[in-house]
Amino acid sequence: MSTVTMTNSVAGKLRARWQAAPRPRWLIAPVMLIVAIPVADGFLPPDVHIAHLLVVAVAITAMGTGPRATALVGALAVLALISAGVVRRTLATESVVVELAALTVLCALLAFFTHLREGRERELVRVRSVSDAAQRVVLRPLPERAGPVSLASAYRSAEADTGIGGDLYAVARTSGSTRLVIGDVRGKGLATISDTAIVLGAFRAAAHREMPLPDLVAYVEDAVRWGLREFSEPAEDAPERFVTAVVLDIPDDRPLVHVISCGHPPPLLLRRGTATATTLAVPEPAPPLGLGGISDGTYSTTAFPFAAGERLLLYTDGVTEARDSRGVFYPLAERAAAWADHRPEHLLRRIAADLEAHVGGRLHDDMAMIILERNREPAAA
Repeated sequence: MSTVTMTNSVAGKLRARWQAAPRPRWLIAPVMLIVAIPVADGFLPPDVHIAHLLVVAVAITAMGTGPRATALVGALAVLALISAGVVRRTLATESVVVELAALTVLCALLAFFTHLREGRERELVRVRSVSDAAQRVVLRPLPERAGPVSLASAYRSAEADTGIGGDLYAVARTSGSTRLVIGDVRGKGLATISDTAIVLGAFRAAAHREMPLPDLVAYVEDAVRWGLREFSEPAEDAPERFVTAVVLDIPDDRPLVHVISCGHPPPLLLRRGTATATTLAVPEPAPPLGLGGISDGTYSTTAFPFAAGERLLLYTDGVTEARDSRGVFYPLAERAAAWADHRPEHLLRRIAADLEAHVGGRLHDDMAMIILERNREPAAA
């Protein structure tokens, strides 16, 4: 199954590259104008002069091409104006001289401004390329498969042209299980990336080890508390920064999933062939990461059945707390149950499109979803 990654940054980079690329089609209309205007000017009465409209050809060129094409069309426009003046024997008149001087200066200015714009566009492409690379390092794409589990994911940041925000996910393999975290940093957008990096770094550093799941979550909690204090600005209130998360461990040899919830919305269990979505509610969820001081620092694991063919839908509150114009929350469980027979990547696309329609446009919070599916029966113990 392919991983569905929904970002706006790639589209923005391609758009910037398209803007910086040469586009010969933009030259068709300007060249036609440069030919047509002097010809038409020759058939008009002596007191009617339209050669000054040649500036339109240069302006159109400057809108869609770079400085070289603009300078070339500008030079042709100046020559066309001179030709029109020679044909009509008005080249030495005051009005034509003023038009010629104005056209020359305007062409030079437009060529200069297109040069500046092209430089800014190249810089924007470089900056976006670096940003995309950095975002992929922090929020790595999930693999299509981890042990006996297939994965599909969807992610959207609340900020335009940004591929990462305050929602996070990661997966890791141990010798006998698949571990995964999905979480939501307090806040949204680019301002939360440092906290996102702290959580993901701590999880990746410890998840592959053979430590029990409660010890893993305790390790991440310690790392997050230290990181939030260490990297907080003096004016920031670190105690108000926290991360909700669900951490899962899926053994290869048993049809179970072990769950620890740290103040995060519970996963949904989807069964293929039946329109059901069961909430895996943890009896006593722990506090969000970063607020460990309000608890004793111990975590309890809850186990749920997770057999071959069943799916888990993990999500952040950017999905369930999205509201329509009447203030109605998005009914994720209802939609997921109705579309439970869809392939995971198709199901995520369907939900994401429906969610956007529900809010009437752009999401106002970061959104992340993951579907896990166990592909084969666990081996006998």
